[in-house]
Amino acid sequence: MNYLAHLLLAENTPESQIGNLLGDFVKGRIDQESSLYSQGIIKGIETHFRVDRFTDTHEIFKWSKNRIYQSQGRFSGVLIDIFYDHFLAKNWSLFSEENLETFAQNIYIILQKNYYLLPKKLQLILPRIILENWLVSYQKTEGIKRTCQRLAKRIKRPNHCVIAHNDLQHNYHELESDFLLFFPQLVEYVNQNRHTF
Repeated sequence: MNYLAHLLLAENTPESQIGNLLGDFVKGRIDQESSLYSQGIIKGIETHFRVDRFTDTHEIFKWSKNRIYQSQGRFSGVLIDIFYDHFLAKNWSLFSEENLETFAQNIYIILQKNYYLLPKKLQLILPRIILENWLVSYQKTEGIKRTCQRLAKRIKRPNHCVIAHNDLQHNYHELESDFLLFFPQLVEYVNQNRHTF
C-alpha cells in the first residue's frame, strides 16, 4: 500500500500515524532498546510492514499486478500500491467518516510538529508533500500521473513508470473492482490483528 492507505490504517494517534508512514523510509527491524523512536512509533512501523506483507501475498493484489505486468514488469507492484491509493481517495467516504481534506491537513500538522523525528529523505520532501497536497491529489488521475512521474525520476534503472497512468486508464474499472474487493479485507486484517503488531 502507499502513503494514504498506511496512514488510514494507523491507529488514531500521532505516534501510530508517524510510524505507519515511516515504514516506507526505514528498512529492517528496529531495535526497541536502542531506537530513537517511541514504542508507539515502532508499533506503527511494524504495522506498516505487516500490511505490506499481507498485501504483497494477497491473491487480489496479484491479479491487479498481472493486469499491468506486461507493460510495467517488476514495477507493477509499486504502481498498484499507488493506484490503490487513488481508489482509496476516490472512495474515501466508504472507509472513513472524516473528510479527506481534513484528514490530510491533520497529518501534515503532525508531520511538521514531529519534523525532527523524520528520516532525512522524508524531511526533504515534506514541504512538497504539503504544498502539492499529495494525499488529496490522489483523488484525481492527474495527481496519480504526477506521482508516477516522480517515481520514474527516482528509479535509477530504465522504466516505463512515467506513462503508468495509461495503465491505470486502460484497466480502470477492473482495478477499482479489485481494490473494492481487497481493501475491506485488509482493514479487517489490521483490526483483528492490531494487538499482535
